[in-house]
Amino acid sequence: MVTKTIQITEVTIDELAEKVSDILLLKIENYIKELTKPKNNKLLTRKEVAVMLRVSLVTIGVWSKVGILNPIRMGNRIFFKEQDILNTLEQQSINKKR
Repeated sequence: MVTKTIQITEVTIDELAEKVSDILLLKIENYIKELTKPKNNKLLTRKEVAVMLRVSLVTIGVWSKVGILNPIRMGNRIFFKEQDILNTLEQQSINKKR
């Protein structure tokens, strides 16, 4: 059998409203962040990624081999998810700020 203890403390209506509004605001902010995240599943070729990042095809190949970029292979073709590229750029930006 599980015993539960209920503890009651006195709070004013203003304190309660403030706590509820803080929690609600946090939940709304998280929800808006999720909604505004781009859901991009577009596949890009090596050439499109090179143009996007303003680097050579050789650099794209090197970055794929060392794990900076994650290629998707379909037969003898290589693609990259656009969202993965954007996430990598964001991660690199965050790492430089530290």
